Amino acid sequence: MMKDILTQPWMVEMILTTTNMYNHGWDERNGGNVSLLLDSDSYGEYVDLPVLRKIPTGFSCPDLEGKYFLVTGTGKYFKNVQYAPEVNLGLVRLIEEGKTAELLWGFADGGKFTSEFPAHMMSHAARLQIDPENHVVMHCHPANLLAMTYVHSLDEREFTRTLWQMSTECVVVFPDGVNVLPWMLCGTNEIGLATAKKMESARLVIWAMHGIYGAGKDLDETFGLIETAEKAAEIYMKTAHLPRINTITDAQLRELEVRFG
Repeated sequence: MMKDILTQPWMVEMILTTTNMYNHGWDERNGGNVSLLLDSDSYGEYVDLPVLRKIPTGFSCPDLEGKYFLVTGTGKYFKNVQYAPEVNLGLVRLIEEGKTAELLWGFADGGKFTSEFPAHMMSHAARLQIDPENHVVMHCHPANLLAMTYVHSLDEREFTRTLWQMSTECVVVFPDGVNVLPWMLCGTNEIGLATAKKMESARLVIWAMHGIYGAGKDLDETFGLIETAEKAAEIYMKTAHLPRINTITDAQLRELEVRFG
């Protein structure tokens, strides 16, 4: 007998995570999106679900052929996921070299996956080449990271160093730093390709004047990555206008790298 999909651990965690993201203020209105790659032992009971609809993706991603994703929907409010997951989330299987998504569950009101689906899938493909255990791509609009892109250099080395200096744990949590894209039109294959390229060398990619993308092994790790970077940005925004008396030096950052690297 097939288990209730709403009781599956990965479904429960997706609902809790999107709710938490909304409560953090990262996902106003219908802002933000999350995609979770499911392992075969997670979706095994659902492979025989009837295909509800076939949805063109508008891009090609052969590396993800046959893979299953739980993904948030376009135009959906994260605050509503906990109340109507079957409307705000969808389980899809990619076919035809990623050019088509088969909807197996969800989007019950006729909706479809997030408009940022290209950036998500291309980022999954890129991260899987680096880390076969990568399962999550998360996009949101944390206020302090967003604000920082208006007043700080977008040079990736400088941006990373500033975040590292704001909190001791930063270089430990994201030693690969952050990559940064200048403002680009969202929802396009172009920004998807650019994001995926940046994902080859860092799990955090900032979209200037827009938000951030994070990737990780699970929802907790990815949420924690963004949470840590956002707190560092908050400290920066609270102190940037004040005289800097103390800081974490480059030598101290190297000490942390040796100790925790």
